[in-house]
Amino acid sequence: MVRVGRRSATFYPPEGAAALIGDFTDWERNPIPLEGPLTLEFPEGAYVEYAFLDREGKPFPDPDNPEKAENPWWSYPRAIKLPGFRYEAPPKPQEEPKVHRHRLGERRFYVAETGPSPKATVVAQDGVAFYRTAGLHKVARALFEAGEIPPVRLVFVEPIDRNTEYRFNEAYEAEFHRVLEEVEGAYGPLNELVLVGASLGGLFSLWQAWRHPERFPKVLALSPALKAHPGGMDAYQDKEWLLERFAEAERLPRVYLEVGLLEWLLGPNRRLAALFADKKVPHAYRERPSGHNWVTWKQALAPGLRYLLGPQ
Repeated sequence: MVRVGRRSATFYPPEGAAALIGDFTDWERNPIPLEGPLTLEFPEGAYVEYAFLDREGKPFPDPDNPEKAENPWWSYPRAIKLPGFRYEAPPKPQEEPKVHRHRLGERRFYVAETGPSPKATVVAQDGVAFYRTAGLHKVARALFEAGEIPPVRLVFVEPIDRNTEYRFNEAYEAEFHRVLEEVEGAYGPLNELVLVGASLGGLFSLWQAWRHPERFPKVLALSPALKAHPGGMDAYQDKEWLLERFAEAERLPRVYLEVGLLEWLLGPNRRLAALFADKKVPHAYRERPSGHNWVTWKQALAPGLRYLLGPQ
């Protein structure tokens, strides 16, 4: 059970609970031992996902909270909302774009178009999640129907091993570019390219914009996993290698950047936004009172597309 206050929540451990985990503990990385009720302070209006660990370290849901978190990877997180929480629901289209499924070897990718003669191509990593969980194609279509952005083509690229492929992996980079060539051959010119990614997908998207600034001038980055460097595999402790590269770069992309206040990547994302501000590079940056999850990221899609594709 959880008792919610204005800026706090008191967690009452159910039978068998040895620790509390959530975005605020980096999940299983820094669990909080439980000996009785535990009160934690959160930002006002926060959205919090959490779970418990049993004595063997296995996560399990709060049996007294029926509100499941919108999490495509795990079934055990539950959610609470502090007073003042406001969810900025993405706009819904009158007509959904048709999605076409493709393969390049083992690689799956989907393609959709929001209107005739697309003026840009929006390419999302973690394609199935951005298609099924986030409904990026629906948001883009709704913005097109409202006259807020031009018609776009959307490409959803699914990873095979995201933990390896998205970490500065040149083999995946080459295959990713082949996917774009396949799309261009089948559907026509890509025109302006906008990269979209969350967490490690955001890292890869920003890395591509640094590597190929002429080809990828715009990025919608959601909680990008900036604690990373070539050869590293610890998303919590690795050096922020890409920030150093952006600091040295002569040309930087136009970026829409969002991050949650309850996640370990808050500091690195603040430093990236500050770097862009110091260099006087056009960008947009926002923090939300939530964590490293799809509730945070789904709210960023409409403002991000408006910023990157709407009238300047």
